[in-house]
Amino acid sequence: MKIGIIGGTGKLGAALGGRWAKAGHTVFLGSRSADSATAVADELRGRLGGDIAGTTNLEAARQAEVVVSCVPFSAQEERLKEIAEAAKGKIFVDCTVPLVPPRVMRVQLPAEGSAAQRAEGFLGEGVRMTSAFHSVAAHKLATDATVPGDVLVFGDEKAARDVVVGLAGDAGLRGLHGGGLPNSAAAEALTSVLIFINKTYRVDGAGLSIIGDLVEPDAA
Repeated sequence: MKIGIIGGTGKLGAALGGRWAKAGHTVFLGSRSADSATAVADELRGRLGGDIAGTTNLEAARQAEVVVSCVPFSAQEERLKEIAEAAKGKIFVDCTVPLVPPRVMRVQLPAEGSAAQRAEGFLGEGVRMTSAFHSVAAHKLATDATVPGDVLVFGDEKAARDVVVGLAGDAGLRGLHGGGLPNSAAAEALTSVLIFINKTYRVDGAGLSIIGDLVEPDAA
């Protein structure tokens, strides 16, 4: 697939981009600065191989079939409004966690209910909205190591969620359907809890694992 990453020079965006390129996808790393994005893409391609290039956020969204947003909560509105038209008709994956420094260990969900629902409002109609990758540590994804834990994928359209679950698998993670987009609030809130656990128990990147004997969901 052709994947455009908004905020692709950040830790999470670059880590996911490198893994997806290595898995055989075509990746466009987006940034406000095409030069910065190109430098990061060149480093990833030299280290991991694959088809990955740097460009602007808008061009990354234009070129992609799947658009992934890894921008900070503070920049979410500005960045998404810039690329809204280019995202129309495409699967959109919002990875934003509503962290409000300095109290990042306290859950602070936005008035819309979740950062994903807030993003949906900025993008407008015609976007196949999903959210995912809230509970995985970016610095662990940036390595070649196997990263334990699960990724919950939210969205009101199951077919769109299916694609993102597959992309989680291509990044070496287990993706699981988490239900409709409002449910994203649970994973977004859990990120602050995981940050608290990291500090309290001196964990290097606590994550989420769902236990139980899971059966593949129906195709319908």
